[in-house]
Amino acid sequence: MSATDHALALIHRGTDEVLKPEELAARLALGRPLRIKAGFDPTAPDLHLGHTVLLNKMRQFQDLGHTVIFLIGDFTGMIGDPTGKSATRKPLSREDVEANARTYAEQVFKVLDRERTEVRFNSEWFSTLGADGMIRLAAQHTVARMLERDDFARRYAANQPIAIHEFLYPLVQGYDSVALRADVELGGTDQKFNLLVGRQLQESHGQPPQVVITLPLLEGTDGVQKMSKSLGNYIGIDEPPNAIFGKTMSVSDTLMWRWFELLSFEKSLDDIAGMRREAEAGQANPRDFKMDLARELVARFHGAAAADEAVRYWNETLRAGQLPGDLELRTMAAPPGGLRIAPLLKAVGLVASTSEALRLLAQRGVRVDGEVLEDRERAFSPGDEHVVQVGKRRFARVRIVAG
Repeated sequence: MSATDHALALIHRGTDEVLKPEELAARLALGRPLRIKAGFDPTAPDLHLGHTVLLNKMRQFQDLGHTVIFLIGDFTGMIGDPTGKSATRKPLSREDVEANARTYAEQVFKVLDRERTEVRFNSEWFSTLGADGMIRLAAQHTVARMLERDDFARRYAANQPIAIHEFLYPLVQGYDSVALRADVELGGTDQKFNLLVGRQLQESHGQPPQVVITLPLLEGTDGVQKMSKSLGNYIGIDEPPNAIFGKTMSVSDTLMWRWFELLSFEKSLDDIAGMRREAEAGQANPRDFKMDLARELVARFHGAAAADEAVRYWNETLRAGQLPGDLELRTMAAPPGGLRIAPLLKAVGLVASTSEALRLLAQRGVRVDGEVLEDRERAFSPGDEHVVQVGKRRFARVRIVAG
């Protein structure tokens, strides 16, 4: 297999669509580092495994010697991405955008190579574009073309309002590709329209149109909905090692194979196909393969030592029978500011009183996802899901919802 064929095989892995594959092959044959762009609007302060599907593909491009641009949409974040929305989304404040952008920048290098990553903010060019530049940009697209977008078309047909500024979003995202002279842009399948606008705008500015690569949206731990913090079916990359390990072990055997394909660096497609054949033939236990995936994910975000410890904890609790395999999921409502640990322990029946909870915290007798917790002010927010433990034998699995 030639170097170009190897690169194409790696890039195509786990993708939904490549537009256009012949253009990608031609760009790779140029023999220069390509500029690979992916944009992230800082609308939430934490990255989860769903985000890493894109980040993993970016890392693969880096490993092939190309330049990756992690674009933080601090300007577009104040417009509000209308993709998939049934109503106008409230724009973020400048303060929210800046705080979330800082967190993104801190977390992204758990996947990407810092030395081969350009971190850019699209306010760099939009802060100087001016009203006349925005008008010229808006003149390069039509309302009819905008209404070809599924979400806009549905809202228009249902007589739901569409604000004028929402039409600007695809244009602004597309212009990012012009400003960065992108060779390739990556995005989820729900971003295809916006990515194609980037191709159109590059052509109108005399640039070769970027190759568009769309990637599937990762199903969350429920195996149904796309991974989302608001749905509580996510695994955050900053979660404690035991939480990442335990949540990965909770996914279905069917979903596991898709997670392997989209999230694993260690297993090739041939490896995954072989493991699946062994599991389906009864020659191997799918649980053992799932442990390999869980360990890989913990090691990626927390290091090999933390992954070894997570394996040890899981073996000593769930597999040794200390943690019941059918542990019921309890739903608890959080007041504004979150639900603190002591009231949580009392509410789920692990302690008789708040004072007992505080005493156990001081004695290092409380664990959250296997990690000793001493901070009596620790609060849990809507969307969080954890296994809390008091002593050696008392456990509760808890999901936090808004009160």
